[in-house]
Parts: sequence; C-alpha cells; structure tokens
Amino acid sequence: MLTGRESLIRLIGKRRRFLPNRDSLLSSPIQSSFNLCSDKNGAANSTPSPMVTCPVCAINVPDDDSVVNSHLDACLSRGTKRKLSQRTLLQFNFSAQSKVHIQCNETDLSRTDVVCESPGEILPQNAFCGSPDYVLVEENDINHCDGSQLNFKSVKKTNIGGSIETPINHQRIHCQNHVSSSSLNSEVPKLDVDVIIDDIFGATLQTFIVGRRFSDEKGINFGAHITLLREPHNVKDPNAIKVLSVDSGCCKALGYLPRELSQYLSPLIEKFCLDFEGTYILFSSKNSIDVPITITCNKVISNGGKDDDIEVFKFLWKKALRVAEFAKNLPSNMLKYQHNFNLLIQEVLRSTPHLFTDDEKIFMESFSALSGDSQRIFVRLYTRKGPWFRLSNISYSEVSNLQEAIKELSGNGFLCLLEDANELHDDIKEICNLLTVSELREILKVLPSEDMTRQSSNHGSRKQDLIASLLCSYEDRLCQLLPSMVLDKTGICIRISSKAESFLWRAERLFFLNGDQDLSAFLLVDLGIVKYPIYNCIISKQIFSNRSDLLAYEEAIELAQIMDQSLDENNVELVLRCIMIADSQISSTSSISHCLSCFSLNSPDYDLFNIILFIVLMLLHCYRYKDAVNLLKRLLISFICDGRRGYWTLRLSIDLEHLSCPNESLSVAEEGLLDPWVRAGSRMALQRRVLRLGKPPRRWKTPSFSESIQRNITEVHIQGRPLNRETGMKSRFYGEDGEQCGVEQLALQFFAGEGGGWRGVHTESGIWLTIFGLLMWDILFSDVPDVFRSRFQTAPLDLATDSFYVVRKNLIESQLQKIQDGMAEEIIITSWESHMGTACKGVNWDRHSLSELRAAVACIGGPCLASLCRHLAQDYGSWSSGMPDLLLWRFHEEYRGEAKLVEVKGPKDRLSEQQRAWLLLLMDCGFNVEVCKVSPAAPTSM
Repeated sequence: MLTGRESLIRLIGKRRRFLPNRDSLLSSPIQSSFNLCSDKNGAANSTPSPMVTCPVCAINVPDDDSVVNSHLDACLSRGTKRKLSQRTLLQFNFSAQSKVHIQCNETDLSRTDVVCESPGEILPQNAFCGSPDYVLVEENDINHCDGSQLNFKSVKKTNIGGSIETPINHQRIHCQNHVSSSSLNSEVPKLDVDVIIDDIFGATLQTFIVGRRFSDEKGINFGAHITLLREPHNVKDPNAIKVLSVDSGCCKALGYLPRELSQYLSPLIEKFCLDFEGTYILFSSKNSIDVPITITCNKVISNGGKDDDIEVFKFLWKKALRVAEFAKNLPSNMLKYQHNFNLLIQEVLRSTPHLFTDDEKIFMESFSALSGDSQRIFVRLYTRKGPWFRLSNISYSEVSNLQEAIKELSGNGFLCLLEDANELHDDIKEICNLLTVSELREILKVLPSEDMTRQSSNHGSRKQDLIASLLCSYEDRLCQLLPSMVLDKTGICIRISSKAESFLWRAERLFFLNGDQDLSAFLLVDLGIVKYPIYNCIISKQIFSNRSDLLAYEEAIELAQIMDQSLDENNVELVLRCIMIADSQISSTSSISHCLSCFSLNSPDYDLFNIILFIVLMLLHCYRYKDAVNLLKRLLISFICDGRRGYWTLRLSIDLEHLSCPNESLSVAEEGLLDPWVRAGSRMALQRRVLRLGKPPRRWKTPSFSESIQRNITEVHIQGRPLNRETGMKSRFYGEDGEQCGVEQLALQFFAGEGGGWRGVHTESGIWLTIFGLLMWDILFSDVPDVFRSRFQTAPLDLATDSFYVVRKNLIESQLQKIQDGMAEEIIITSWESHMGTACKGVNWDRHSLSELRAAVACIGGPCLASLCRHLAQDYGSWSSGMPDLLLWRFHEEYRGEAKLVEVKGPKDRLSEQQRAWLLLLMDCGFNVEVCKVSPAAPTSM
C-alpha cells in the first residue's frame, strides 16, 4: 500500500492542464469535523506556531526541537546532493518564520510528458496496424498462432454483442488487437465463403512493408521483385516475416510484414508450406513508411490431411484475408499515432456512451470528420507539455497545410488562438515562458526608465528570474504595455481548448482505468518496447453506472491535484482548505458498507479516502494525534470491508498510546484482531501490542497466540569491516574481495564461503513474484468477467482482492496440486519459453535468469512452493512485499537440494512487523529461515 506523497501523485497521474471544477470545489461550503486551527492537543489556537527553514531542502517546518531533528534526519538520509555537511548544520542559525508552512518530507517528483517526434514510424513489432482481429475465438484464439502446437478444437466463432443503445452487455473482446467491433462490422466485408486449399495457389493479398528503419535497402523501385523469409527466432515477435529484395541480387532486407498479418501467415508457411516468392511492389513514394505490396501464393502442399488440420488451415487463411482486406480500407495517409488516437475516442464512445451528454458525443465524434492534417496537428499538441505554443515554432513533416489545419481546429472548438494582447492578462506568465532568454532581455531593456534601475541587476539572471522581473513590473503597473511587447515577440499563440482537454482527459481515464497510462502506451507497444499479454475482455458491468458517479470521481481527482500543486507552491492556506473539503465530503457520505472490488478502485470514495490517508500522515508529522485519531476512526467506520483496515487499526492504536490512552489503545488492538480484514504484518503488530499492553492489571489472561508470536527465529551473526558508521546512512562494508558492498552482498559472500557453499540472490520479494507470475500465468489471464477491460493491462483488476482466489478456486487449486507434485520446474520452463518478454505484474524478465529460477524452485520443493503460492493467491495485496532479503539454495545431488531464506540486518537495524510476519509464515510453510545480523568487526589493537 502506497502512503504519503507518493500515493497522492499516483492517484493524480498525469496532471490536467485545466481544472474545470476548481472554483466550485474551493467555494463549496465546508462542514469539517476537526479544527485545523487548533494546536496538536486539540486546543484552540488563534496564532500559528513559528516556523523555521530547513537549510538542506528549504522547506519550512515547525520550530520544535524534535520536529526539526526528525526532519533533518530524513533530509540527510535521502542522500541528495547538498552543500551542507553535518558540521555546518550544527553551526547553522535557523531563522524563524511568521507564516505557517506544512511540512512535506517527500521530494517533488518531476513529471515528464512523452512526446513522439517521429512521424508515426512503424516497426516490425507494430501491434496496431488496423487489424480486424475482433472475430473472436474461444481460448486465446489458438494461442496467437506462435508456431507451437495448435489447439485445433478451440476454434469457435463468437458474435460480438453490444451497441451504443445498450452499453452494458455480456460481451467478449479479444484484447490482443485493438479495433472496435463497430468499425470492424462496418468496414470489413464478410468472407465466410468456403475455402478450398487447391484454389489458394495463385491467390494474392495486398498488404504493406513496415519497419523500414530496420531495412538494409533504403531505396525501393517501382515493380521490384521481393520474397518473404520467416524469422522464428525474432526476440520481439516469433511470427515475424521479413521482406527481402530479390532484384538487388543479395537479398537485402526491406522491412517486415505487419504483425497482424504475419501471425496468421507464419503457421501457414511453416505447417502447410505456403510460399509467397515472386511478389511485386506496387509503388513507393519518397517519404513512404508503409510501402504497399501485393504478395502471391505460388506454392501450397495439400495431402488431404486430417479434418482438424484442414479446418485450422481454412481458419488461418480466412483470418489473413480479413486482415489484408481491413488494411485496404484504412486511409493511406493515416499515421500510427493518429489512428491510435481515433481508436481511443471511438472505443470510449462505444463502450461508455451513457457517461456523455449528446453535445459531448457530437463534439468528440466530430474529431473523426476533421481533415488528416487537423487530426495530426491536434494529437501532436495534445501529447506535448504546453499548454501554450508559438505558432511560428510548430512544424511537422506530415502536416502539409498548417494554417488551414489550425483554422479548422479553432473553428471546431479544439484549439484556442491568442492574437490580441488584450486577451493575454490571465495567461501572461505562461506566454512569457515561451520567450527565449535573449527576447526577455530585449523586453527588459525597453522598460520605462523609472523601472530600469530596479531591473538592471536581473539582466544576466536565469530565465525564471527574468520572467519574475517582468511580471513584477506588470503587477506594479509600471509596464502596462508588457502584453503587447510579449505578443509582438511570440506572434500568434495556440493551445488545446479547455473543452477538448477535459473530454480527452476523461476519455483516457475511461480507456486505461488509471492515471499512470496515456497515449504513450500505444507508442511503447508500436516501438516493441512493451508487449502486453493475450487475454479476453469479458465485460458485463460498467465501472461507472451513471454520469454523476463519474463527475464525483473527477472532482476527487481534481481536489487531489489542487492539494499536490499547493504543496509544490507551499500554499499553506490552500492545502488546509483542500484537507477540510475532503473531510467535509467524506462527512457528507453515509457509512459505506459495500466491499471494495476491482470496480470501486475508480470511485470518488476510494480517492477521497486516499486523500484522507495522506492527511493523516501530514497530521502525524506535525504531532497532531488527536485529529489523526478522529480521522482514523471515521475511516474504520466508513469502510468495513477493506484490506487497508489493518494499517488504519494499527495506526489508531499507536496514536491513542501517544495521547496517553493505553486502555483504549489496547481495546482497539484487541478489536482489530477480530477483524477478518486485518492481516499479515498489521495483524502481527497488533498481536505484539496486545502482549505488551495487556499486562496486569489491564489483562490477566495470556492470549492464545502468545507462544506462536514469540517463537524464536534462528539468528546468524557475522562481522565485517565497515566503510561508514554514520547514523541514518545505509551501512557499507568491505567485502571479502576488498570491494565495497552492502550488508546483503556481504551476507551472500559469507554463505557462499564458510557459511556452507550456498548459492543465491539478493531479491527480497522480486524473485517470488516472478515465480508466482510464471507458475500462475494461465490463471492470471484466464477468462473471468470484468477483470480485463483494456488492452493495456498486466494483471487482472481483482488480483489484489479476495475475489481473485474465490472466483478461480478450482483452477488455482488444480495448479497448486501440480506444483506440490513436483511439476513447478516444468511449468516455469513452459511459461518462460511461451511468454518471454511479455509484461506481467510482478514478473521481472531481466533480473533473474531461467537457470536461477529452475534451481530455486527445484531446491525449494513442491509443498513449500505450493503453500507460498496459495498465500499469494488468497491475499496478494498483503503478502506481495516484505519477503526476506536473500534466497539461497544448494544441491546435494543432481536432482536433490535445499533452500533457505535469510533476512539481513545491519548495525542498529531491526525487523519490521511485516518482515517478522513473513518469517513466521514461512516457518509454518516449512521453509528454513534465518536472520543474519551484520556488525562491525572490533578494531584490532596495534
């Protein structure tokens, strides 16, 4: 579970340029349940406490010795570059401030907008070329036809249900390719004619050469002869088919066939020996990226094979025809990013029409009616940071008539133009950012004479200093002509309209279902950087049942962004107001008795409670325990079915003890142990609190779990030559080879040597999540309704919920039985070879080799591995972190070995409750576990 500023940033995702509800949110009546103008004990406080400025990070913190010391420890432990040493800090004179500032220890994370500057270049790994692969088949559409053994019995035709009039249907969408069913039905002709194998000889397909950047032959002549070559060992796509030039005499590579076509032609070429030599290029323009070609089948082997083989042959050929036919209907001048953008809008309108008004639908649908130039320039600007752009600086090779495109976009409400200096007042700061340093200095030189003296010192300053000088003059009414002077330099400026920005932000959220992904996700797939798994999207419910739920969700996101921006600007008053607004909205919500499922992750209540959690942490940093206690109590009352209840309960018990309420703290801990949603490390921590607080005369009877919780964990002590002894810094030692290393590497060296010849890795939870993902791959991506709703998912939406195990119990237990019977290594090998490089949550293909994974699972043994996988399947959210640092193994014979897990602790370090819970659980599962404590070696006397 993410906490602190990171949770707030993750909630917001990409910041919005315009916040349409900002004014209404900030002006809404507030009925907050706590008084932020009181002191940390809850007493009324009319005067704010004095603040001091941290000399390391320049953040203002309360003038309290304990607060200042804690803050400095956090700053120094981050290891950021700084000019101050601890000696100079001791000599520093902290200056008190009169204005209250909220402390925020987390560093500001910079946000980077991904911009595609290349004109839609398509690579051989292109996954979005307009494939009509929405003709659906059961069980993964014969496994993507990757050349492996085909499941012939799985081929079934499935009709796609759903229309704009009835958005909620039990529909199945094959998420390997991404074309809306509506576009498929309207654009692709029916090809259900009977296929006769002998008639395929001489048949032609019109397609394209893509991936020209990988070609050896840069120039392509009209009518040139080409041939096709399979590349089964292509690491990006095992179905890749390379296009070679025959006329050059040395068979130089021209590019590749589109992935959507090659996935069907590849098994036809390999299994049925189809040959497409002697094909011809139709034409090729100078800047053409997709080169149109016609390929002709001049060889096919038909031995009257089995009926199943014939059916598969017919199916693959029909699919290849459909792909080629659909590609012909795509506009020849539509670039990849333009097509992806249109696809996103069309899919959102098709799947969630009930969330948009008629006017909004008309506006969004009007985008497809714009000219190609207008669409391309809009997508380019939308994916850039902005918000304002100088028209004179905009130039893209794929846009032939920029002026007409801008005019069309402006006339249809997609762009705003700034041509009049009288309209510049509200955006003058953002427009000034478009000026170069030399332009800013030129404007400063012509400032009125009475202001020259004050500004002359800033002429050689940084750009932001120059802008600040200009704005200061403008605000002081010393330079009223500044808007005209700025606009004379920039010329006409343009930006995405707030209306278009709001609608498209909403469309991205509805399409990706999170704030982490945007249009760059298409680009990563097009470039072959990310490959998503194959699964079926079976949709029977809508995430947002009505428009009001969506608007409430958007308001919660806006409130989080206002708070995040206010923290960046150190705007204390606005932060406090956002806190009280969030608290007021939670207060107006009745008790929420429903359980959190994968759908409520996009609910306003979920987002508001994330904001409240951040508020709790802020209050704790300021030692405002009473306010934190009130908020935590309301969280526990409001969400009665939530995996975070363990954290809330533990935090509440600790804060009550800080308020000198040990009896109530003990009662909260005891009640938490009866809560089925309190699990893992939180449960362990509450049990330890009950044992510590529940001594006579508060409690006389020892709890039944006392023996289990107080079990001893084997400890190993090793000594090393320390490199540093600084408090708050990560311990560093000299290893056995004399090189610098951490405590984990030092422990690995010890166990490999005198510790018993163990091999292993420092991985924490990483290797276990990789093993779990590979062992459970087919279960993770099995056909379950409503857990896959987008092409860009790496795991089902319910993975971290209780429903994951409940819904798939039979499948999971069947797989666990295979693991327990010793088939884990075989499953690992199969998953690795079948899905290598495919993105899956928890699976890290680069960190661990297949040999390491095979050795690990072989030495761990089936029973232990099955037990661990069962815990992860039942409660992935609680058990996916906190695993021991080291996984060690050693073989006694060729096929027999043993494994051990080791938690490494440096000097002055101790086990967390989550780590202790893991170690005790692993002991119950049959694992051999140890705690390795590293201490500095005593200095030798001379």
